[in-house]
Amino acid sequence: MSKTCSFLKGAILGGIIGSILVLLYTPFTGEECQSSIRGYIYNIQNEVRRAGEEKRLELERELEALRSGEK
Repeated sequence: MSKTCSFLKGAILGGIIGSILVLLYTPFTGEECQSSIRGYIYNIQNEVRRAGEEKRLELERELEALRSGEK
């Protein structure tokens, strides 16, 4: 659990630092950059939702198997 927590903290911090660097060094206008970032965030949100849904379904199948005595 500790390694996972450390990884998540590092990933979030890396994302924040990366976002700041992109904003500082990007050759795009502010509106273009904001639009690009909005699209990127939208895609990530959809991927996270999809992965969460897949994991939920997987866990529900495992729970049902345990309840029915298959495992």
